[in-house]
Amino acid sequence: MRTDHAPSPDHPAPPGPGVISHRFPAPVAAALRAAGWQPGRWDIGQAEIWADTLRDHTSPAGHRHTVFPAAVEAWAEFGGLHISPTGPGRQLAPATLHLDPLHGLHMARTLGDLGRALHTEVCPVGADPDTRTLVAIDTEGRVYALDHTGDWYLGHDIDQGLTALVSGTEPTRLTTG
Repeated sequence: MRTDHAPSPDHPAPPGPGVISHRFPAPVAAALRAAGWQPGRWDIGQAEIWADTLRDHTSPAGHRHTVFPAAVEAWAEFGGLHISPTGPGRQLAPATLHLDPLHGLHMARTLGDLGRALHTEVCPVGADPDTRTLVAIDTEGRVYALDHTGDWYLGHDIDQGLTALVSGTEPTRLTTG
């Protein structure tokens, strides 16, 4: 789905169309295509709905989400996709993903804590419903996974993060000190 808006600071222009095989490895590109993604996919309208929903939510303890351009851009391009890899993972089983930031609606405190530890802000992108792993992005576009075993660094941008999850590449554990 594509919703066109004039580019502005609040509505960035979509990434330019590109050749999928150069942006993602073939198995990742195939999983993304099967989920409905294509170069130039951009639904800023839905991304803004998610942004408003997250901004308006306050946890019972008063925790709130921070929304920033890197998150909105990731939602506009990949939001709503249900990604189901079909092949084996490299080191781990590939993640089945639902890229909807509302999976993290009630995780404002957890994401805020992670952001403070990383000296940035962190916002949800989606989740692996099978493992309940939450996928998140920071203000610089770096991607993380949070699960019952810890917090994980997936890559320096959404492409690298999705590639790690869909290809089953072992992530880097975030540690203190």
